[in-house]
Amino acid sequence: MLRELRAACRVSYLALDDGSASTDEVDAATEYCDALWRVPMRTAKKGTAAFYGELARNLMSTLPYAVWKYRSPEMRDAIRDLVRGEAIDLIVCDFLAPAVNLPDDLPVPTVLFQHNVEARIWERHAEVATHPLRRQYFEAQWLRMQAFERAQCRRVDHVVAVSADDRAYFHDEYGVQSVSAVATGVDTDFFRPDPSDGADPNSIVFTGSMDWMPNEDAVRWFTAEILPRIRNEMPNAELAIVGRNPTVDVQALAEHADGVQVTGTVADVRPYLERAAVVVVPLRIGGGTRLKIFEAMAMEKAIVSTTIGAEGLPVVDGEHLLLADTVNGFASSAVRLMREVTLARQIGTQAARLVRSRFAWKGVAGEFIEMLRDVHARFTKRDPLAAVTP
Repeated sequence: MLRELRAACRVSYLALDDGSASTDEVDAATEYCDALWRVPMRTAKKGTAAFYGELARNLMSTLPYAVWKYRSPEMRDAIRDLVRGEAIDLIVCDFLAPAVNLPDDLPVPTVLFQHNVEARIWERHAEVATHPLRRQYFEAQWLRMQAFERAQCRRVDHVVAVSADDRAYFHDEYGVQSVSAVATGVDTDFFRPDPSDGADPNSIVFTGSMDWMPNEDAVRWFTAEILPRIRNEMPNAELAIVGRNPTVDVQALAEHADGVQVTGTVADVRPYLERAAVVVVPLRIGGGTRLKIFEAMAMEKAIVSTTIGAEGLPVVDGEHLLLADTVNGFASSAVRLMREVTLARQIGTQAARLVRSRFAWKGVAGEFIEMLRDVHARFTKRDPLAAVTP
């Protein structure tokens, strides 16, 4: 999205920096922005004493922990300085959490890019929690997130959702009047199958950032409940969990469950998708749309997903993927696609056709740029991008 946006206007990128980025990653920022501004911050790694200390201190706050931990007076000052010094025309706040540092007194329009309905994610965490104390904690975080999210959506000039479902939620539940939906996109040139590589009939793949709690819940549920049922039918079936920053609990899955591999960060996810007989999206918690599904669809892969996992996507069960919400239903759908190669190939082909025709990045980013132009014109009565054709 940023690469396409940069073709239409000057992009200044401002981010909190915990020091983990490599020099190569910093140098690569020139691909998607004209200026990179970094504000140092310290973060507590999950599972450490510092992390639990932060959780304890957050109990006294009205903010949810997922927002509270990103508070930064330095970031707030940097935003003001950037607006004053760089002739900024419009600010896009990407994701909800950074909005905690967004000043109220900015002289330019602000857009909040909501990749999920965050409160709904925490509500679903509470719904699937089995331990009473864990459920109580998630319920408290849900209510805090809901209050924060409502307030932020209503104070910015415009909200961007990634699906019609999310747009309706922001409008109906939060009373947001200025809200639009711009779909998630996928690089359809990069994610394209290699005819020389074949699928392994026993390979099951899950992709996603493994430090995101909904993904962690998904693979733990799949490994504990669904994979054993698949292996009863197909004893050689193996699951590859492919994604950056796996938590300690996720890494332990490879040690304690048969047929499980945890890769951690990989340079290129495509070889894993290429080998997959089936890609699984067993999400029980989530919101927004699922980039992981679009990438697998572009690779012409057969997918089994929960309804929540495919939420917000214009897909048809049995045509673009298979949907299943029960343990037995999910397992049987996966086994079916692994055994019925012709069906898997047909579903993968239809899925790729949908993604390539409607969700390539250039078209999606064009919609995003038009939305920014409209917001800027509405609040400033002029259009600095009018001379540029996206």
